[in-house]
Amino acid sequence: MSVHRDSQLDMFAKASPATAKARGPSRRPLPQPVVHSDEDMARTLEESGNYRILRKLIARPIASVRRPEFSRLGIILDTETTGLNHRSDEIIEIGAVAFTFDDDGAIGDIVGIYGGLQQPSRPIPPEITRLTGITDAMVEGQLIDIQSLRTLIEPADLIVAHNAGFDRPFCEAFSTIFAGKAWACSVSEIDWSARGFEGTKLGYLVGQAGYFHDGHRAVDDCHALLEILDRQQSEGESPFAELYRASQRSRIRIFAEHSPFEMKDHLKARGYRWSDGSDGRLKSWWIEIGEDDLDDELSYLRAEIYRWREADPPTVRLTAFDRFKL
Repeated sequence: MSVHRDSQLDMFAKASPATAKARGPSRRPLPQPVVHSDEDMARTLEESGNYRILRKLIARPIASVRRPEFSRLGIILDTETTGLNHRSDEIIEIGAVAFTFDDDGAIGDIVGIYGGLQQPSRPIPPEITRLTGITDAMVEGQLIDIQSLRTLIEPADLIVAHNAGFDRPFCEAFSTIFAGKAWACSVSEIDWSARGFEGTKLGYLVGQAGYFHDGHRAVDDCHALLEILDRQQSEGESPFAELYRASQRSRIRIFAEHSPFEMKDHLKARGYRWSDGSDGRLKSWWIEIGEDDLDDELSYLRAEIYRWREADPPTVRLTAFDRFKL
């Protein structure tokens, strides 16, 4: 009986290779996984309609050759300061990105970059460190290189700042290299709402355009602003072309001097701002308008505020060389 049992077991042990292969599992090659790029995955999420993707804003490099068709030079400039008052607070960082453009406002290339820290005379306030990330340790012994900055600023046709009314007074108090330059403000001289933006802060503009960046450091903010200014929409001119065109127009500042006190709410509602005279302006309510709006504004003041047809409030004509100054 044992011999018979062994012979039965041998039947399986001696099965032919062909038979074993037929009975074994399939050895067909497994399909290779499809590798998607980051951009492919981002696009898939966006196309689903359930996600919005922010892409990291990559700074443009400095061009090796300056193209002759972009004959003008612009500077995007940003400052970080110890506070809001240019008379008592100090610059602790300056960032500048030099770029070329043509007479139509088309942007060419980046041709220079400067970024520098400077130690202030007093410790940096904690709220400024929280906002900018700049600490006393970072600025200790640091000094902004005026000569390097001068190399960029002196040949510039236009300096652009995102809130030039803040940056220009600080820069002119800091160095004479900024005196006599034309300035433009990318906050007030571009109609962002007409372009579909719901705010004017740089971080918001960057985010709504589909990017993110390291905000509140001067050079990073300059690179971010350049990309937003050069963002070409499906129709019409770029934001920078609009800004450059606006910088070439004169503006009129009207001072509603000696206006009746009881009319202050009317002036404020119309967009007038109060000057207490400490900044060198007249002590009065004032507004800045386009040249084409001057006659209408004077008519309003004479009829609604002074109620005197011969009233002649002081006016000052401003160009890009005068605007946003101290």
